[in-house]
Amino acid sequence: MELNIEERETAPAAVTRSRLAVELSPMLRLAGPVVVAELGWMAMGIVDTIVVGPLGAEATGAVGLGSSLYMASAIFGMGLLLGLDTLVAQEHGAGLEDEARRSLAQGVYIAAALTPLLMALTWGLIPLLHRMGIARAVLRQADPYLSALTWGTGPLLLFVAIRRYLQGVGVVRPITFALVSANLVNVAACWALVYGRAGFPRLGVEGSGWATCVARVYLAAVLVVAYARSSPIPGPFRDWPRPEWARLRRLVRLGLPASLQVTLEVGVFATATALAGRLDATSLAAHQIVLNVSSLTFMVPLGIASAGAVRVGQALGRGDPKAASTSGWTALLIGAGFMACSGVGLIALSGPIIGIFTGDPGVIGTTSRLFVLAAAFQLFDGLQVVATGVLRGAGDTRTPMACNLVAHWCIGLPIGYALAFGLGRGIVGLWLGLSIGLILAGLVNLATWARKARRLREGIERAIVD
Repeated sequence: MELNIEERETAPAAVTRSRLAVELSPMLRLAGPVVVAELGWMAMGIVDTIVVGPLGAEATGAVGLGSSLYMASAIFGMGLLLGLDTLVAQEHGAGLEDEARRSLAQGVYIAAALTPLLMALTWGLIPLLHRMGIARAVLRQADPYLSALTWGTGPLLLFVAIRRYLQGVGVVRPITFALVSANLVNVAACWALVYGRAGFPRLGVEGSGWATCVARVYLAAVLVVAYARSSPIPGPFRDWPRPEWARLRRLVRLGLPASLQVTLEVGVFATATALAGRLDATSLAAHQIVLNVSSLTFMVPLGIASAGAVRVGQALGRGDPKAASTSGWTALLIGAGFMACSGVGLIALSGPIIGIFTGDPGVIGTTSRLFVLAAAFQLFDGLQVVATGVLRGAGDTRTPMACNLVAHWCIGLPIGYALAFGLGRGIVGLWLGLSIGLILAGLVNLATWARKARRLREGIERAIVD
């Protein structure tokens, strides 16, 4: 999709050199710790994959399958809390600190209500796995791994609620510390539980699921302490706000489209993982390795997207829509620049990267072919996620949802399925379809932000907080 003439002129006008120089420093100060935090989040899944690697391709595939299916359900609850980005950032920008605290409280209530529902949904997915034609050797290990992961749902959602609040008020270092140190907790727990060391039973793949669960309890505990220490209100847990139905509805109205958008995006890769499981263990293992690596690079623009959402929201909260436009374009420039370099890096370093995960010649060969496709969509993946973030900061969560539905589910996945199973292209065909969906999503979301930025600079749109 091409931007029209008026929209193409918006981007350079929005980010002149002087404006970029002013915005770049605070954006990077906020984005840096958030990016490290996102990398720490992603590292947990990579650690699980690496730790079980010596157990064989079936174990690697089981971790990938279990993780993808768990996130397909848990991500709905995590996404529903994304409305906190908009409300908290705009309330903090307007100097309404008590309002931001009340928004956090409603987010915690949403997390508490969702926990049992999502746990039941995840456990309900386990019987469905046996009807999808996945190899039995993979299923035997994926079932207990997925069951173990599910017990960490409550702490995970509590962590997400507090994290969204802290990011919205610009307190990001505790989030970074929590996620980096949680990886040490995860490594230690994996060492003990996967291979039965330090007096613990040898649980194999299931042990990595319990290790991740322990790490998520730790994450929630660290951010509860961080919130208590950083709150500008004395005794932040005293007189805890009660449920406010109007604010809850506003959070759900903002969060539900964002939740559906994230669920659709994660769900399409979870579905692709299940489809890869119908091919063979080698294809599934290769799929999981490339998915881990491309997800790792994706964490950088995801962190930039969060920082962009905060900067856009805070600018709108203080009544400065032109600054909001500049913040959005600055985030997009940073994200696009990184992902362009990432694509080149994936091609140049594919051999050493694959060697970290496996020494199996069959897996190496298949993974190498998938790396070419992953490198090709890096730029567009970065554009779509950063554009989604800055649109969220401006209060638009519906457009990215519709974009993901069409690009991934109506176009990308059907093409991938047809190539993989109809034309016999296997896992390479499946990834080609996923790549097409990501490229379309990137172009459409970029065009949407261009229109939004123009409206902000013309004063047509304002903050949504009261």
